[in-house]
Amino acid sequence: MALLPILHYPDPRLHKVAKPVEVIDDRIRELVRNMAETMYEAPGVGLAATQVDVHERVVVIDISEDSDQLLVLINPEITWKSEEQQVYEEGCLSVPGIYDEVRRSSRIHVKAHNEKDEAFEFDAEGLLAVCVQHELDHLLGKVFVEYLSPLKQSRIRAKIRKQEREAERV
Repeated sequence: MALLPILHYPDPRLHKVAKPVEVIDDRIRELVRNMAETMYEAPGVGLAATQVDVHERVVVIDISEDSDQLLVLINPEITWKSEEQQVYEEGCLSVPGIYDEVRRSSRIHVKAHNEKDEAFEFDAEGLLAVCVQHELDHLLGKVFVEYLSPLKQSRIRAKIRKQEREAERV
């Protein structure tokens, strides 16, 4: 297994739309293992393949306290969203150190395949619903900060540029 480099906003590769996975084979299973290792090491609760510059519809999520309930979503799609919404403070491994509130559907229904190519469906609410919607946005080329006002987006870009300059000096 290997840690994968995570792209950071505003890298234009984060805006590429991911293509469906054609065949769930050893290459995809290795990608899933490497993505999971990268997510746990970061640490985070979700990671989309887009964030590691692989533009295929693959997501890993683990919202458990012990980081022992990995959820693998290959070719995921949300087939239903509640009209009721919730506001959650979100962060992102591609936007380190930035957190802000985002409004999303409270409940969703998801269809996907796992790494064994088994189809499955589930309902999600709360943090899991937020994570799934957040990660599936990545597959569509959207980063959570794009839900924020233009002023907040501008401030975030400036803050990230400052962090990068400081990191280069070290």
